[in-house]
Amino acid sequence: MYYGPADHDRRGSSATLRRVLALPGMQKEFHELSLRSRVVLSQLPMAVVTVFVAVLALFLDPSLFSRPVFLSAHLLQWVLLAACALVPWDRLPYGSFWIIPLLDFGVVGLLRESSSSSLGALGVLAVLPVIWLTVSGIAPRLAGLLSFTAPLLILWAPVLITGPRTKEALLAPLLFPLVLFGLWATLNTILQSMQLQQRELQVKDAALLASLAESQRKEAMLNALTDAVDVGLVAVDENGHDVLMNRKQKVIHKIASPPQVPDPHESQLELFRTDGQTPIPTAERPVRRAIAGESYSEYVIRAGRGRESRAYSVSARRMSTPEGERIGAVVAFNDVTELHAALNAKDDFVAGVSHELRTPLTSILGYLELALEDEAELPDHTVAYLQVAQRNSERLLALVGDLLSTASGQITVAPKRTNLVEVIRASLSSAAPRAEAAAVELHDELPDQCEAFVDAQRMGQVVDNLLSNAVKYSPDGGTVMVRTLSNRTHIGFEVQDTGMGMTEEERAEVFTKFFRAGSVRKAAIPGVGLGLAISKSIVESHGGTITVCSSPGVGTVFAVLLPREPVQAS
Repeated sequence: MYYGPADHDRRGSSATLRRVLALPGMQKEFHELSLRSRVVLSQLPMAVVTVFVAVLALFLDPSLFSRPVFLSAHLLQWVLLAACALVPWDRLPYGSFWIIPLLDFGVVGLLRESSSSSLGALGVLAVLPVIWLTVSGIAPRLAGLLSFTAPLLILWAPVLITGPRTKEALLAPLLFPLVLFGLWATLNTILQSMQLQQRELQVKDAALLASLAESQRKEAMLNALTDAVDVGLVAVDENGHDVLMNRKQKVIHKIASPPQVPDPHESQLELFRTDGQTPIPTAERPVRRAIAGESYSEYVIRAGRGRESRAYSVSARRMSTPEGERIGAVVAFNDVTELHAALNAKDDFVAGVSHELRTPLTSILGYLELALEDEAELPDHTVAYLQVAQRNSERLLALVGDLLSTASGQITVAPKRTNLVEVIRASLSSAAPRAEAAAVELHDELPDQCEAFVDAQRMGQVVDNLLSNAVKYSPDGGTVMVRTLSNRTHIGFEVQDTGMGMTEEERAEVFTKFFRAGSVRKAAIPGVGLGLAISKSIVESHGGTITVCSSPGVGTVFAVLLPREPVQAS
């Protein structure tokens, strides 16, 4: 029932008032009604009570209807109700409707004056105009003054007009006006508190709307940004529900969808390993791994079948709160179909060329060996020339073998119980001449026995590669240390040098085929960048791991760990 200036900004009213308004079929809330309708509704309680007084008078004291004052009170009340309904209050100065509750005090005074002792408590009806004046929110101090003076005048009027004007007659009625003044004070305090809360809510509402608008703007920008990139992006919450999926990811989802399933969930998508035939188990699917809290990069998969099939390099990162609580993950799908095809073509080309080179190289080595069988009958310089040709042919044949192994992507191993120390010592003996020529000291911390299930020839190739690199990348001399490693489940070795070292970026690419560090290329150190890639394949074929730790100018440590228990030969 609030009428104040901020009335049109109110967003609700009490549940009781809504129910009262609903009784006559009103669907709007009080603040949504016109000013005229609100004035009528505010006067209705007084009109209803006046009718009830007339009904009581009919049964208790019918003689009241013969009194002009009693009839005047009822006539004035109906005139006021008609005025509430007919006067265009919204066209008059705001607050003009105060005339109605002020005249209600007159109605109360007339009813009290005309009533008999049976209806002598009618002065209490002054509560209704007091409430109206207070909750209107207009001139609260004046409303407080009227809440005291108007009821006092109602009580004093008979005394002042007819007497007797005694001290007791004037002081006795003061209690009721004071009670009404207390009512005004209470209602005014509640009203001010409600107005303060309303203003605070309006400020918070404005801030919330501004925050919502800003959030919507940022969401639109984020959607535009994610749709602009040519990478599939999907964000999931901690329960695996999609939070965001950009335009590219929707295309990928469609490619991976089975034809008979219109809207498949993640486990139904047709995702395969790089061969395009082997389905990826549910636990190893990209989104499933991300939901499990795993972060990874360059996980290559294929999506879809037939000509529609595409290859994707997938990366995932966790999303966490500032407190570290996991709230989901973001998964990125980068289309590498063309690159994957180019790499396969390159591997096929390398394999084909290497295979074609191996036959003539084998023949050349055979004839060189035959020629050197008659070494005693040949001039010394001819023998030297043939030996140089033989060494370079052997080196070229070894390179061809490395190219074939790299192109196939498969390393065949036949592990058996082997003393790993003997394999390492044999490689140290082979590396000794190159180390001496490069002024590099070879040291070892090896026990007499260290048994492991390995392919001795293949693992010797790994040790040879690591020792060769350690010597090669120590161009100014230095020290190379080889030692065994052992824990409860694994056994292995590490090769440490004090050479050139690598940067963090170079360490990340060191096991990539044909990769060579920039400092190595500048120093013109020979090599093709296949040794470490092959070594990694050999170690992984044994079920082990190879890691690197390096700093520029400090040196490098390669560590190989192999399972103690035998693994199935691949």
